[in-house]
Amino acid sequence: MIKYISSGFLLLLFLACGQPPERNCEDFKTGKFSFTATLNGEEKKTTFYRTLEIEVDEFEGKKDSSSIRWINDCEYVLKNLNPKNKAEEKPIHIKILTTKESSYTFEYNIVGDNKKFKGTAHKID
Repeated sequence: MIKYISSGFLLLLFLACGQPPERNCEDFKTGKFSFTATLNGEEKKTTFYRTLEIEVDEFEGKKDSSSIRWINDCEYVLKNLNPKNKAEEKPIHIKILTTKESSYTFEYNIVGDNKKFKGTAHKID
């Protein structure tokens, strides 16, 4: 009986520890990307390009720039360079969770806020 329990435990452990998600974050540190979000029930598309130090977003015809501070290969903090109000002064923490060939899934939140959001960005060639 103990033999079956031990075998079952090992099998469960093996299945629970499967392959970690793919994260080739280096491929997404720079480039041009698009991201679609739902705001007030309407889908809105943002395009942005990123260098290692700056990210420029374009949303509804308006451009905005943020500095980038990389924490590690898969996490960085954005700080708006030209905030227009108190809310825009707050930095945003972004963590790449998984990557695919031309897209990545990420989690983001305002630094100091526990509420997190998820999204997917697609690399534009």
